[in-house]
Amino acid sequence: MKARIDAVMERAIRAGKIVGTVVIVTKDGETVYCRAAGYADREMGKPVETETIFRLASVTKPLVAATTLALVDKGRLALGDLARDYLPYFQPRRPDGEIADITIRHLLTHTAGLSYGADRKTTPPERMFDAGLADTDLDFEENFSRLSTFPLLAVPGTLWSYSIAIDVLGAILSRIEACSLNEAVRHHVTGPLGMSDTGFSVGDRERLATPYADAHPAAVRMEDRHLIPDSDGNLMTFAPTRLFNPKAFQSGGAGMVGTAPDLITFLEAVRRGGAPILEADTAKAALLNQIGNIPRPGEPGQGFSFLGAVIQDSVLAETPMSKGSVTWGGVYGHSWFIDPMKGISAAIMSNTAVEGCLGAYPQDIVREIYGA
Repeated sequence: MKARIDAVMERAIRAGKIVGTVVIVTKDGETVYCRAAGYADREMGKPVETETIFRLASVTKPLVAATTLALVDKGRLALGDLARDYLPYFQPRRPDGEIADITIRHLLTHTAGLSYGADRKTTPPERMFDAGLADTDLDFEENFSRLSTFPLLAVPGTLWSYSIAIDVLGAILSRIEACSLNEAVRHHVTGPLGMSDTGFSVGDRERLATPYADAHPAAVRMEDRHLIPDSDGNLMTFAPTRLFNPKAFQSGGAGMVGTAPDLITFLEAVRRGGAPILEADTAKAALLNQIGNIPRPGEPGQGFSFLGAVIQDSVLAETPMSKGSVTWGGVYGHSWFIDPMKGISAAIMSNTAVEGCLGAYPQDIVREIYGA
């Protein structure tokens, strides 16, 4: 396995598809692969190290979701609670015009009817909300008050749509705990797990990887405002400098930084039963499909848990992961999975958007982990 994964990493770096990467794989609690390769800053000739800090993008989501579940375990909120009971300014309407009953469960599972953007061509600037990657001076209330003015895609609980839902959840956690989202996540998840390099700010900028973006023939260094088209042809706006803007709301869906060792620590805690952050039954539920038969368009063989996609049929999902595996990623260049059946956890991290998340690179790594 080591030789196979090494070959994938070296090929991707040599081709300019990936600039820098860290891959860690554990099996039954033992580290079976750990390597850093490529550059944290290519132009400076600075190599990636195992402890390099990356912008996490949507790898933030499972950490905020786990914080929510920890608060449920402690009786601080319930999955059936209404979002508007915690955020009175957040009262979006269903397509029929009625105020929607959006619950914590809906937000966790991306079944709230929310989406990830608005049409910039038809939306006045004063109504535009921030989705977590672009820079902004908006706080929670201003941002989600704007979001609240857009009608939902569907009645909550009837449609799966990847969205800004976890950002809304982050605002709720901050309100419940009467502190910053960073403090809430640290108190309930990253602190107990000793994830000292994971948070909404970076203590040692020398360890922070420079972000890069897909380009031909090789990835290019991101600008302060960098546009990348998504799979639907829409433009994603990346703002690496957002991390250093104290006015920007802490994005529960995209705002954290962290390392591969910290991420593996979190994944393994969940896989092994949740201690010390979650009760065993909660950790088990976090890895199960939570959306019933609601389809996920374009993702056959997959459901969705509280933390990420659930593989329900490995053949349909075209993956060597076992049934019941949970996986997701982060658009700055990351992918991760937990395979409870085979006792495997993996963190595949890079500083290259979007290849390291949605490209061939993480898929190739996964195949070589399984020898598929």
